[in-house]
Amino acid sequence: METLCKKTSISEIIKHRTLVLDGAMGTMLQAYQFTEEDFRGTQFQDFQHPLKGNNDLLSITQPEAVKEVHRKYLQAGADILETNTFSSTTIGMADYYLEDYVYQLNYQSAKIAREVCDEFDIITPDKPRFVAGSIGPTNRTASMSPDVNNPGYRAITFEDLRKAYKQQVEALIDGGCDLLLVETIFDTLNAKAALFAIEEVKIERNIDIPIMVSGTITDASGRTLSGQTVDAFLISISHIPLLSIGFNCALGAEQLKPYLKQLAQHTSVNISAHPNAGLPNAFGEYDQSPEEMQQLIADFLKEDLVQIIGGCCGTNPDHIRLIADAVTQYNALRNDIEVDEIKPHPILSLSGLEPLFVTKESNFINIGERTNVTGSRKFLRLIKEEKFDEALDIARLQVENGAQIIDINMDEGMLDGKEAM
Repeated sequence: METLCKKTSISEIIKHRTLVLDGAMGTMLQAYQFTEEDFRGTQFQDFQHPLKGNNDLLSITQPEAVKEVHRKYLQAGADILETNTFSSTTIGMADYYLEDYVYQLNYQSAKIAREVCDEFDIITPDKPRFVAGSIGPTNRTASMSPDVNNPGYRAITFEDLRKAYKQQVEALIDGGCDLLLVETIFDTLNAKAALFAIEEVKIERNIDIPIMVSGTITDASGRTLSGQTVDAFLISISHIPLLSIGFNCALGAEQLKPYLKQLAQHTSVNISAHPNAGLPNAFGEYDQSPEEMQQLIADFLKEDLVQIIGGCCGTNPDHIRLIADAVTQYNALRNDIEVDEIKPHPILSLSGLEPLFVTKESNFINIGERTNVTGSRKFLRLIKEEKFDEALDIARLQVENGAQIIDINMDEGMLDGKEAM
C-alpha cells in the first residue's frame, strides 16, 4: 500500500509547481536494436508466434533495458514515469497471442518503474517521483465501424473494453502505480470504458488514485479521430474527477498549442501535454531538436497553459532535460504566486461530436421526436423489421431539420429494447 500514500502528494505538489512527464519509450527501445531472440528472452524461447516489435514484452524479457530508459528520464529531470504498458491489454496483446500474460506484463512494468522511482526518491527525498500507469487506446474503436458498407458494425463492444481495461488497471495498481494515465485517446467511447473500469476498481478496493486523461487531436481539423471537437471531448469525460486533462501524440508542440488554449478556457482541471518532437518528416521520423522543442514549451509555460508537460513520439532524454530546465526556471518565477482557481459557472453542457451549451440566453432547443418507437409508426416498423440503416436516415433527417438533441426510445412491449438500442 506504500504506493497509494503518494496519491495526495501529487495533487498537492501540482498546486505549487509544474511537473515534468517523461518522453517516448519506443524511441529509446528502438536504439537497442533487439532481435527476435531478445524479445523472446528465456520465458518465451519456445513461443509459437513471432514477438519482435512488442515493446511492452521487454518489461519481462529485457527488464534492465526498460529500467535504464526510466533512469535516463529521471536523470533528465522527469517527475513522472509512464509504465511500459501502452498496448498491454488482452485486446492489444491478441496480435501476439499473449492475452494470458497481460497481468504479468502490467504488473512487471509497474514494478520496474516503481523500483527506479524509489531509487531516486532515496537520493532526493524532497523531489518525489511518481509512476503513471500508461493505458493506451487499443487498436479497436467502439464508436465507429471499420466497415464502410456497414455503419452499424462494431469491432469491439464497450463491455469488451471495460473487461480488458479492468484487468490492466488492477495489475498496474498491484505493481505500484501512483496514478493512471488514459492516453492517446482517439475514440472517447474507448476512454470512457477505461474510466468506467478504473472507477469500478476504486470502489471494489476502497481506494482513490489520481487519473490523467490525454486525448489526441489527429490533424488541423481540431478533432479526435472519432470526430469530436476539443469542447465535446472535455464534456464527454467531465463526469469523472481528474488530476489532469490534456493532449498528446499526432501533433508537435506548435500545432498543439491552440487546442491547449481552448481547454484552458473551459476547465479548471490541471492541463497536461506531451507532444511529439515536431511533425514526422518524409521518412516518418521526428527530427525537431531538443532546443527547438524547449522554446515552444517555454511559450506554453509563459502563458500558463500546462501543469504537466512531457514528450511523446520522437522525444528522448535530451528533449526532457531541456524541457525540465524550462520548467525549473518557470517554477522559480511562479513559486510565490497564488493562482486563483477558475470556477466556470455551471451550465447544462452536452456533447456529441459538437458541444451543446444550454444557458439562460439560449434560444429554443429543438428535440427530434421521430426516433421514438412510441411516437412514430414508421420508426417502429423499421426497428421491428431490423431495417436499422433506414431508421438511421430518420435520425439524420431530424438533425438536418434543426434538431440539436434527438429522443431515441426503444421501449415497446414486442421489442428487445436493449438489443434494438
